Amino acid sequence: MSAVTIQQMADRVAALMEERLRIKGRGLAEKLQRGGRVLPRRVRAAAQVLADAAHMAQNPKLLLQVDQEQIAAAYDLCVNHLNGVNRWQRRMGWLTGFAASVAFIVLVVGGLVVAVLVLRGYL
Repeated sequence: MSAVTIQQMADRVAALMEERLRIKGRGLAEKLQRGGRVLPRRVRAAAQVLADAAHMAQNPKLLLQVDQEQIAAAYDLCVNHLNGVNRWQRRMGWLTGFAASVAFIVLVVGGLVVAVLVLRGYL
């Protein structure tokens, strides 16, 4: 595996992160630093391995130390996860959770108001 191939893998994962997750940044390492918390732990670790390998691939002596099988597995894991991410489903999940929490708060406050009115003798 050449340095160009490793860099292309890192660039592909970075492009998918920007396209699917709307994470801005120059390279994969910067995108992981900015928005890595939205990725699961396994995927974040695999992307970090890929970012480190892309950095090591810039030096010919360090390129020989890169584990090619580990890089290929990390790339596959990242691409499979990021291809499965649907922006519309993420947005709807967030909206559903937000609506549920607002409804719960309204229900609790309404119950407290009714309880106060009963205790004061108005109801």
